[in-house]
Amino acid sequence: MAVLRGRARRGQGGDGRGDVGDPLDAAQERRVRAVLALGGVPQADLPDGVQQVRLRLLERAASGREAPRDVSAWAAVVASNLAMDWHRAKRRQERIGERLASLRQLEHPSGEDTSLLSLAVAQGLDELPDAQRQVLVLRFYADLPVRSIAEELGVPEGTVKSRLHTAVRALRARLHEDEVV
Repeated sequence: MAVLRGRARRGQGGDGRGDVGDPLDAAQERRVRAVLALGGVPQADLPDGVQQVRLRLLERAASGREAPRDVSAWAAVVASNLAMDWHRAKRRQERIGERLASLRQLEHPSGEDTSLLSLAVAQGLDELPDAQRQVLVLRFYADLPVRSIAEELGVPEGTVKSRLHTAVRALRARLHEDEVV
């Protein structure tokens, strides 16, 4: 961190706004944004991606390791890795939605209404926060008891129950809002 502070004091860090705690200068931030955008990260998620790069650089310094020799190159590689992670997560969510829709169709093959419901449920699941979606899928699709979910996730049973309750309520509201049920 001292390396970063010294760099910032000499005018090589920071962004010209007097923020000496910022490990990325303006040019490095633009480069990170460009790498994220070219990596396919949506415009709305770019600020979060830049913050992740900053956070990783600060974590590196806080752990006692020296700042990278070429912060700009290091930040670009981290941004590229973040873009790949974003795509993996997106593909994983798409596959889960497709699997859920196909499972629902296999269980109740009653035509167009079932397909519409399956799609609506999959879309509703996609909109839930990760923790809520996770417990909902584990409980109702993997058919795991609350105790097992809590043990696997390393959280109290009450937390699992709370997340389930909130997720079911949000999903139910979404389905009613879309006039699916």
